[in-house]
Amino acid sequence: MSERVVVIGGDPGGMAAASQIRRRRPEVEVIALERGEWTSYTACGIPYVVGGIVQGGIERLVARSPEEHRANGIDVRLGHEATAIDPDGREVEVTPRDGTAYRLGYDQLLIATGGSPIRPELPGIDLPFVHGVQTLDDGGHLLRHAEELASGCRRIVVVGSGYIGLEMAEAFVDRGCTATVVEQAAQPMGTLDPDMGELVADAMKTHGLMLRTEVEVTGFEPSRVLTSDGPLDADLVVLGIGVGPNASLAEEAGLDLGAKGSIRVDDRQETSSPGVWAAGDCCESRHLVTGEPVYIALGTYANRQSRVAGINISGGQAIFPGVLGTAISKICDTEIARTGLGTDEADRAGLDVVVSRIESTTHAGYYPEADPMTVKLIVARGTGRLLGAQIVGGPGAGKRIDTCAAAITAGFTVQQVMDLDLAYAPPFSSVWDPVAVAAREALKLV
Repeated sequence: MSERVVVIGGDPGGMAAASQIRRRRPEVEVIALERGEWTSYTACGIPYVVGGIVQGGIERLVARSPEEHRANGIDVRLGHEATAIDPDGREVEVTPRDGTAYRLGYDQLLIATGGSPIRPELPGIDLPFVHGVQTLDDGGHLLRHAEELASGCRRIVVVGSGYIGLEMAEAFVDRGCTATVVEQAAQPMGTLDPDMGELVADAMKTHGLMLRTEVEVTGFEPSRVLTSDGPLDADLVVLGIGVGPNASLAEEAGLDLGAKGSIRVDDRQETSSPGVWAAGDCCESRHLVTGEPVYIALGTYANRQSRVAGINISGGQAIFPGVLGTAISKICDTEIARTGLGTDEADRAGLDVVVSRIESTTHAGYYPEADPMTVKLIVARGTGRLLGAQIVGGPGAGKRIDTCAAAITAGFTVQQVMDLDLAYAPPFSSVWDPVAVAAREALKLV
């Protein structure tokens, strides 16, 4: 009897691992269990389909269909939900849509159950006009709402001001709606320092998004969102509070949990139970700066962790090195990016830091349409090691965060960042790139 690998979850992470195993060991039986109807899709594209930038419907976000995976030798079972794991007996309990449960044996198991939008236990949270943004089914519901705007869905309330919340707010403003973002904190984008979040708040107002900060949502009623600052009329509510790990299967099976209730894994993506692996938004990672376990749900990590898991499950040797929380987004023409530690995170880690913040432009100031941009660096006092960076600015500002992420990963000091041989031409940068300018200013402080 051939070896069998069972993958729980047909999202891009799970299927990337399944494909890796099939390529490396074609003799292995690979079974993928997916409770929904889609495989290998990118939820990150949902706001752009809803906003009408990406045409062709939600199906455009599917990278590979179940039929394509089956043609490659993967037994994809749609509408099959894994309801229990028995690590000792090496079995998964599976419940298909028709309710006829069965047990499926495995030699190796990958848990790729992803994450779910956080839904606080508030009155009315289950009303049909309140939506999360995580799966293609979520995206399909939101797209239908967006396409029915002419029939009265005009007032959108977004709860939370993280990346997905702001992207969804912009999507509906592009559709001609009014969008109000309700945020409990004093500034939007909690992954940024407050002063950089203030720049985001200014950009939101400039682009026609309404922002209500230091306001708590207390419940929902038909066509209304109840808040600590009074009710808001709403035809549709989008939850942008964040994502939590789908780790209940692992917890019930006795596997160790880690950061924020996610599945604990080692650097090979193996869980506390031998032969059981986890990857993606359901599991933790290690922070490259602090070395501590963290839970950060990003598609980049899900795909890379799944690749590592797939290699190791198929007998190879691969390591997932860790994460920096590098992320980028935009509000209309304002780009927002961050990597590494913010000042609060550095304080919690007990690190003594200095901060450099500079104002510059996206390209040479004399070149037409040079937009403002702000770069902030968080740097270790004494050593000058770069620990974190945040950027807010016009088109062309955001991707500079990759320079900072590479420098942090390499352990560069701000002297080394300042000395980097960065490209220059007036349409792209000043003769001193803004990141190098920020590093030069930081060098005066360390």
